[in-house]
Amino acid sequence: MSGTEETRQNEWWVPRVGPRKFRLFVGLTFLPYTSMNAGYVLIGSLLAKSVHYDLMAGMAVVYLLAVGIAAHSLDAMAPNRPWGSFLSRGQLILLATASLVPALALGLYYALTFAIVLIPLGALELFFLLSYNLELFAGRFHTDLWFATSWGFLPVLVGYAVQTNSVDLVSLAGGLFGFSTAYIEINASRPYKALKKVPTGATSPVAARLESRLKGVVASVLAAAAFLLAFSFFR
Repeated sequence: MSGTEETRQNEWWVPRVGPRKFRLFVGLTFLPYTSMNAGYVLIGSLLAKSVHYDLMAGMAVVYLLAVGIAAHSLDAMAPNRPWGSFLSRGQLILLATASLVPALALGLYYALTFAIVLIPLGALELFFLLSYNLELFAGRFHTDLWFATSWGFLPVLVGYAVQTNSVDLVSLAGGLFGFSTAYIEINASRPYKALKKVPTGATSPVAARLESRLKGVVASVLAAAAFLLAFSFFR
């Protein structure tokens, strides 16, 4: 087993106990960041004047499937194989397809039944999901800017749109929160990942500070979603 295969197994969200394949699968889903992504959907929905909690939950599931499993499965096929070879390329493609198809079907159902504006928003998200994680177009969209746009800004708009069938200044303001926090996350994540590949860097003070920043930004997004959720019950 190569060093590359072991690298991301030591990330802070990966369980330290249990079968190796289970731990790697949990790692592959990037659970804290995926929860952060779903949190943006909640924030967008909860900014609406009237909240349909079933639509909010359903759209969060769409993102958990599309980003948490499908996008990260495609990302795991990168040449450096960040999660090793515990799943073959064919298995990763199957896992991505099995997650993306129901996510698209549920999203399309919401679009055709409740909010047609989800069609262009969903098309953008699908484009970024494929172009970012597969590094299409010579990696032109595999940048921090497009990451923050697709992973933080657009999910807030989608959460708001599924409630209101619109995009307005309120949703755009919420989207800026999503963009900024996602940008902070990816800017800390890249150097943190590089340090984790170096034995001495993994335990360095810089790595510890970056890890604290990552945990903090995840907590801030989830706390904002929780606050808005609690507030919605008293409106």
